[in-house]
Amino acid sequence: MSELNPEDAKIITLARAARARSGAPEGAAVRDETGRTYAGTSVDLPSLKLSALQVAVAMAVSSGAGDLEAAAVVTAADAPAPSDLTAVRDLGAKAPVLVAAPDGTLKTTL
Repeated sequence: MSELNPEDAKIITLARAARARSGAPEGAAVRDETGRTYAGTSVDLPSLKLSALQVAVAMAVSSGAGDLEAAAVVTAADAPAPSDLTAVRDLGAKAPVLVAAPDGTLKTTL
């Protein structure tokens, strides 16, 4: 992750830690306009299904964030679902979405 700035590396680390802690298939973290970070994992309950990015964005919104500076998702998939990107864009229209492999290696930026 040497090509990343320290703040982007931090949200990838937070996403990886959330994923590892819960054993979820995905972890995500977002950074709001004030620099606060929010991390979460995918939720798969019979009555509620949310992606990790949706959880992280919801946490930011419920904490009063008005914009996002960046988002990161750690996943084995090649890219997040379109609905995940929409959730990020709803709050942070210009926020880059960092997509990282489970080992933290940056795969792409959307």
